[in-house]
Amino acid sequence: MSTQKNVDVLVIGAGPSGTIAASIIKQAGLSVQVVEKMLFPRFVIGESLLPRCMEALEEAKFLDAVKAKHFQQKDGAKFVMDGQVCDFNFMQQFTPGWKWTWQVPRAEFDKTLADQCEAMGVPISYQTEVTDIKIAEDGSSVTTVKTADGNEETIHAKFIIDGSGYGRVIPRLFGLERPSSQLPRKTVFCHMTDPKRSEAVEPNRITVYVHDANTWIWVIPFSNGNTSVGYVGSPEFFDKYTGTPAAQFKALIHAQPELAMRFDESEMLWEPRTLQSWSVTTDTFYGNGFVLTGNVTEFLDPVFSSGVTLASVSAQLASHLVIRHLRGEQVDWQNDYMEKMQLGIGVFRTYVNGWYDGTLFDIFFAENRNPEIMSQICSVLAGYVWDENNPFVKNHEKNVRTLSRYLKSSKTTA
Repeated sequence: MSTQKNVDVLVIGAGPSGTIAASIIKQAGLSVQVVEKMLFPRFVIGESLLPRCMEALEEAKFLDAVKAKHFQQKDGAKFVMDGQVCDFNFMQQFTPGWKWTWQVPRAEFDKTLADQCEAMGVPISYQTEVTDIKIAEDGSSVTTVKTADGNEETIHAKFIIDGSGYGRVIPRLFGLERPSSQLPRKTVFCHMTDPKRSEAVEPNRITVYVHDANTWIWVIPFSNGNTSVGYVGSPEFFDKYTGTPAAQFKALIHAQPELAMRFDESEMLWEPRTLQSWSVTTDTFYGNGFVLTGNVTEFLDPVFSSGVTLASVSAQLASHLVIRHLRGEQVDWQNDYMEKMQLGIGVFRTYVNGWYDGTLFDIFFAENRNPEIMSQICSVLAGYVWDENNPFVKNHEKNVRTLSRYLKSSKTTA
């Protein structure tokens, strides 16, 4: 049995980028349909948000629904290496904007956004897989989907927004994928009970531990009393840990003294999971009748929690351009979308690369950190990577490298 639907905009994916885009488009008076391959709630990595996300959530009218969940408030981030601490407080950031955000179990967070989207009148079809897309010269499209009951449907749309995340529907169907410049990395992670949380210094703060030069650990406390813990490093790092996934993860926990003390009485809430070689990109972020948002464009690395921010901002920007396009306005997708998104991605890439080559260690753990410079870097870590009034955004790569060299030379001559 085959049925047909007609909408102004088809959104692929019900994650944050898809629901934010769908909400903004719905508010503009256009018809929109969301299709999602998975059944929500479903697990996904990326549990620490950045303040820049809040602007997109506010415009999508999701803030009240998220606040009602009482997720753990996030006011900054703490980095620890060999007992040295670098603490970023979003209240001290250079760029005007939100000074806080949340740490969230993503399954619940994403379901909250999707439910609110449906409450606004946007239909979401779960367990619905896109199997084919045909786009005409005028940009209109016919998308074939397979529904949960095995039926086939066609959706006629004037425009498609692909927010399918790791599913990367359009890049996969249209052959747009290409390798990322990032080195392959692996993560092993788990949600754990946290009975000793109150004994920790600033127990609710997200903390990143430098385990060794190439390996780091995230500790993300949730308001429900559980905590997300994950190791990230080269695939070779994990080869020395053998046994069952639980045994491997227990050995990893005990390999870091701070974690061994905090989590020695913890229980794993599910078997530890593994992700590997996640960095991807595409040839283009847009095309005739479609635009890509979120991880479909590019995903760098989890170290600075950039994923949801790039997803939120790209959805916010893309949806406004789609609205303009469907109203008959001329849209310069290259300048107004792709180059703008590449600017933010490029800033995050500099900091990701600086983390893994040790450049940021020189800055974060310097003895005499300049407060003004640290506030400018704090703005980057808050997700304000489009603020070109910030010298560590406008000339990000040059200024990060120059500062690192200066601090190293100062340490050598001291």
